[in-house]
Amino acid sequence: MATPMIMDHPLIQHKISLLRDKNTGSKEFRELVSEIAMLMCYEATRDLPLKEVEIETPIAVAKTKIIAGSKLAFVPILRAGLGMVDGVLKMVPAAKVGHIGLYRDPDTKQAVEYYAKFPVDIERREVIVLDPMLATGASAIDAINQIKQRGVTNIKFMCIIAAPEGLEALQKAHPDVSIYCASKDQSLNEHAYIVPGLGDAGDRIFGTK
Repeated sequence: MATPMIMDHPLIQHKISLLRDKNTGSKEFRELVSEIAMLMCYEATRDLPLKEVEIETPIAVAKTKIIAGSKLAFVPILRAGLGMVDGVLKMVPAAKVGHIGLYRDPDTKQAVEYYAKFPVDIERREVIVLDPMLATGASAIDAINQIKQRGVTNIKFMCIIAAPEGLEALQKAHPDVSIYCASKDQSLNEHAYIVPGLGDAGDRIFGTK
């Protein structure tokens, strides 16, 4: 079971502080989520394999390296995960994007799937699942279940804020999935919201509350 990577880079931590502020409006909130996702993507793709090629520069032939073979797909969990897509695509513009729609039943707190659409060759790709918040872990666990059912074996999960309960649940359900997180918060409250968290990420991204 891999230990979650908590990204403590000063730029990420500064932007998370602005995200948490209840006075941050939707426009700035969206921009911050995208920027944090871009910075996190840099670290989450650190282990991509490379191969050596020869490139002719204006001066001479150079032996240099490019990404080898491993094709990426990003899968945001709707709807909040959409806020991270622009940022990661700035880092890897050739990646494919799938979508999985889940909502949390307010009574059972369990994830309910309502939409799923993936690249046709997703089983041959490294998949990074995106969701700004990891609360109970139910949505992430279900999304990864769905992706594994499509034959994917190389999966990572990337979130901005996580509760200890969600991290533990995700690790237990999918010990083979690497987790990248920017902040491990205190706990969940009685409504399964992360404390101190930043509220409902989807509502704040899309201005629906």
